[in-house]
Amino acid sequence: MRRPTLLSGSCLLFLLALALVLHEPATGATSGVVVVANPSVPVNDLSFNELRRIFLGERQFWSSSLRISLVMRAPATPEREVLLKTVYEMSEAQLRQHWIGKIFRAEAASAPQMLYSNEEILQAVAAIPGSISAVEAAHIPKGLKVIRIDGHLAGEPGYRLH
Repeated sequence: MRRPTLLSGSCLLFLLALALVLHEPATGATSGVVVVANPSVPVNDLSFNELRRIFLGERQFWSSSLRISLVMRAPATPEREVLLKTVYEMSEAQLRQHWIGKIFRAEAASAPQMLYSNEEILQAVAAIPGSISAVEAAHIPKGLKVIRIDGHLAGEPGYRLH
């Protein structure tokens, strides 16, 4: 008669890793990206056209005393791809040329700050007054302002950033 044995350490680790990979967070019900802003930003809702103007650098101030600080994910990330497709309607190369042109013509002081993770973006947006960015909807932060687009949040019908 054989006694039941406990799972080996490596087998247990494999099962735990598999469970973590397959587990979908509670906020995973929403799809696309959300626009987040520093709590100092004086708006809660933007039209899609206004969002586009902000991300293109055509609008640079929230008010006379609060500059817009644009923070973006690095190339080849899902959030950036959504912005390229839906907001910018450009390729990565076209976006790079757009910002080079704006800086060359002195229409912008600098290109958007580029960061490599949602965590870095959330920290930057929390720390920089007037900042705005887009993060995966599954990473909806606490303490930052989530901006509605045309009155909609991620996961609602009519939301365009997915």
